[in-house]
Amino acid sequence: MTPLEMLGVFAAGVGAGAMNAVVGSGTLVTFPVLLATGLSPVTATVSNALGLIPGSISGAIGYRRELAGQGRRVRKFAVGAVLGGFCGAVLLLALPAAAFEAIVPTLVGLALLLVALQPLIAKKVRDRRAEGHSARPDGGRPLSAGLALASVYGGYFSAAQGIIYISLMGLFLDEPLQRLNAVKNVLAAIVNTVAAAFFLFVADFDWTAVALIAAGSALGGQLGARTGRKFSPAVLRGLIVVIGTLALVQLIG
Repeated sequence: MTPLEMLGVFAAGVGAGAMNAVVGSGTLVTFPVLLATGLSPVTATVSNALGLIPGSISGAIGYRRELAGQGRRVRKFAVGAVLGGFCGAVLLLALPAAAFEAIVPTLVGLALLLVALQPLIAKKVRDRRAEGHSARPDGGRPLSAGLALASVYGGYFSAAQGIIYISLMGLFLDEPLQRLNAVKNVLAAIVNTVAAAFFLFVADFDWTAVALIAAGSALGGQLGARTGRKFSPAVLRGLIVVIGTLALVQLIG
């Protein structure tokens, strides 16, 4: 990498760490930047997964107050996160590179759609609660299964993984968004760690990219956790959509 590219990757790591701590979809920042440096899609994905671990952990620590009283819930969901993250990582390497290049634009497009529809999803959740539909303390089997499938997606390609987690938990759990966000950060950290641990033995990394994203995302995770409550959701959502659209155009082109 050139010095300018290294600076760009580090800055992307900071942005991704902050976004993941607040709302998710940080991969939509780092992934196109890594592609722009000349990395292949698979190498960019595995390097990104490993590099974002410090940011995920940093974000989870930053939201530790919101995790109070949710230990049992987190442990239950963590089982699906471990299994799902591993399955997703296996799929990434088991499928041919051509399949990945065809699938990724679809995943990015779906991720952007989820981000754009988040206000509508939240409204439907509020309407459902207003109609008297109470949420189970742990969400029951449907939520556990949904989170496990989301973890498979996260192990394969983590863009908008956090949005999927929050959307699912919001449908089944009667909790404030910030508490759901805290659980999301823990699950994302688990999936990234499991996938990266698997990739260490079977995939090729760009260690410069890993180090730069790791340093940047650790810093960004703390920044995001401290300032996330002050940001307008509309502004964050708009930023994600713009960056993700640029990524989608680059992937398709």
